[in-house]
Amino acid sequence: MKVSLSWLKEYIPVDLDSQQIADRLTMAGLEVDSVEPLYACLNKVVVGRVDEVRKHPNADTLSCCTVDVGGGEPVQIVCGAPNVRQGMYVACALPGAVLPGDLKIKKSKLRGEKSAGMLCSGSELRLAEDASGIMDLGEGVLPGTTLEKALDLSDVLFEIDLTPNRPDCLSVIGVAREIGAFTEPMGRVKLPEVILPEEKMINKSIHDFASVKILDGDLCPRYSAGMLFDVKVGPSPFWLRQKLESVGLTPINNVVDVTNFVMLETGQPLHAFDFDNLAKGQIIVQKAGAATDFTTLDSKEHKLEAEMLMICDGERSVALAGVMGGENSEISDTTACVLIESAYFNPVSIRRTAKRTGIATDASHRFERGVDPEGTVYAMKRAVSLIADICGASIAKDIIDERPLKSEPIVICLDTEALNTRLGTDFSCEAIGQILKSVEFGVEKTDKNLLNIFVPSFRVDVARPEDLSEEVARLWGYNNIKTSYPLVPATGRVLAPVLLLREQIRQILPGFSFYEAINYNFIHWESCDRLKLSETDNRRAVETILNPISDQMSVLRTSLVPGLLETMKRNNSQQSDSIKIFEIGKVFFARQKGELPEEKEMVSGLISGNRTEQSWFSKKAGVDFFDLKGVVEGLFRGLMIKNVSFAKIDGGVCPYFESGFGAIVSVSDTMVGSLGKIDGQVLKNYGLKQDAYVFDFDLAVLLSLIPGAIQAEPLPRFPSVSRDMTLIVDSGIEVAAILGQMKIFAKKQSLIEDLFLFDLFEGEAIGQGKKSLSFRVVYRSGTKTLTEKNIKKIHTNLSKTILDKFKANLPE
Repeated sequence: MKVSLSWLKEYIPVDLDSQQIADRLTMAGLEVDSVEPLYACLNKVVVGRVDEVRKHPNADTLSCCTVDVGGGEPVQIVCGAPNVRQGMYVACALPGAVLPGDLKIKKSKLRGEKSAGMLCSGSELRLAEDASGIMDLGEGVLPGTTLEKALDLSDVLFEIDLTPNRPDCLSVIGVAREIGAFTEPMGRVKLPEVILPEEKMINKSIHDFASVKILDGDLCPRYSAGMLFDVKVGPSPFWLRQKLESVGLTPINNVVDVTNFVMLETGQPLHAFDFDNLAKGQIIVQKAGAATDFTTLDSKEHKLEAEMLMICDGERSVALAGVMGGENSEISDTTACVLIESAYFNPVSIRRTAKRTGIATDASHRFERGVDPEGTVYAMKRAVSLIADICGASIAKDIIDERPLKSEPIVICLDTEALNTRLGTDFSCEAIGQILKSVEFGVEKTDKNLLNIFVPSFRVDVARPEDLSEEVARLWGYNNIKTSYPLVPATGRVLAPVLLLREQIRQILPGFSFYEAINYNFIHWESCDRLKLSETDNRRAVETILNPISDQMSVLRTSLVPGLLETMKRNNSQQSDSIKIFEIGKVFFARQKGELPEEKEMVSGLISGNRTEQSWFSKKAGVDFFDLKGVVEGLFRGLMIKNVSFAKIDGGVCPYFESGFGAIVSVSDTMVGSLGKIDGQVLKNYGLKQDAYVFDFDLAVLLSLIPGAIQAEPLPRFPSVSRDMTLIVDSGIEVAAILGQMKIFAKKQSLIEDLFLFDLFEGEAIGQGKKSLSFRVVYRSGTKTLTEKNIKKIHTNLSKTILDKFKANLPE
């Protein structure tokens, strides 16, 4: 909403400067976005004195003027005005000035003579209507003085960003009413007096010419109309054009400009019909029904829907109610008889019509937020009186005011004690009443702490005591309400363990260069087939979506793996081949028909591509199974989960893993999940061409394995001693089995601190079907430094146990 200070002063006296007004309005809930000088475009227009006038040597109608613009040598300006004379004080636009209408002034040559500016008429500066000659400023003004200062053009323009609940402030009067609440003394806005001149009224009533019928009263509770004859359509007077241009509206003609002016002034949209184009003189307000299309004032054709509210004459539609008029009844230069419409329409209906037609107008903006149902007649009479004056028109007696649904006045019983409790204030009944009276609420005291508040009809946003509390708070000043804190300190609830686990995983995996992926819960209906799941696999119990967006998202996922493979495919298509991603999310298993699916939360990850980025100091090498296994071991270490074991997958537990490249992950005989290399056929099913490795864990199982408490251990005081053990065993023996047996032995020996595999060798040197494994055993004592004598016997017994258990041999 744009409004100028001078326009506001026509309705209420204001003794505050523009910045104070902006601050007060903002604190009252009407945020002022900007305060701009209305005549800022005149900053390079100065007072000039014409010292010499001579005839242009190459043009009969031009003059070459020597003009003193202050602060230096006089300048030459070529002028075509007939009234220019020596000694005349004029408005001079210097090079660089931008006049209204985006006219840019620069140095130029006119018919061979230099011209360093422009001598301006009042019309060119939008300061007067006269365009016949340049402005004569009179004497006594110092040359070089800015025109803004010389003429005391101190008006400013406020641009106010209104919230949707304040349609009453979509008018100059509405903003003036808000200013009246904080000016001294507080007073009511002085509305323009509307008097329909008797001398311009004809003897016939409007009812002799026109009729209004409302068929859908719930969508149009009120429709008022007035009529004028002998209208002379033409340009608007200067004051009216200036008002509209000051807030960014383009003048059209005197009739339309009046309706726009009254809308800006009162907030009530109006529409002017060429009455001679209304069939049978009828106005019928009804739904579009079977009508299919309609051409609006902007010459665009719109498809109508049956529920859209239309203004019709005796034969056809002539306007989209509350949105835009029709091309078939617009005001033209030949219009002589005008019907002025002023109505109240249902806001929801107007909003729906505006959205579906894609039309956004100043009228629809106001109607869809709600206008004053009691203000239609006042606005209509205001427009009729102005048109009669400006257009030299005569007025039909009486008005039409159809009202199938009357708006009931709202009276709110306000408990002032409850209001003070809500705001943390201690206002008296009298103080609250005075605050509300400042914005024209009616107040009646009924009891010690009770007030009856009569809500004015223009405040369509106020209906409850809470709304009145907001009114008191904003008018008194939100910044005046003291900040208070609860007497009892608030205690936060401890986060659920599963939330903490998710955050831990999100902190650990990025440390291994993983990125989190977030995929849809919906997957392709062929995903189970693509993963090669057997017919008895419980992951085939998918829940089908009744109305899927597409077949790509037609079932709820039972595994996170399809989503990760699809993410890998999208990255590959963008030439991103090295991928490390993980996802935490739910999977769903269908139950019996009519029951909600069973939900389970999982965490899955995928790696593919190169182990490191290619550079001069590292060779290109692809990731493998053991890269992912290392990540999984790191994840379990970060979660403080011990006794993790990996066992080769047998059978069809994970058919999407390549045979021999899959493992079950367990913790102390509790299965957590699996990891492995994706089978080549599965990769082909997803359109992938490079190897991928995946892990998939049950989040609930992980949560149950996290220790409830962690005990700190002191740092070792004595050094460790390491001994190696190399064995030759059959290729089919798993390293995990050997390590497991060694750990069983270590539990009985307090000196063994750690043991691990550090080398593996297979080749002809040790024979077909054999492999060489090298283990390192770390010994340490908490009470002394160990010697060879202390560990020799233990190490020998450990070696003998493993050799016997696995029928192993020592290298020759």
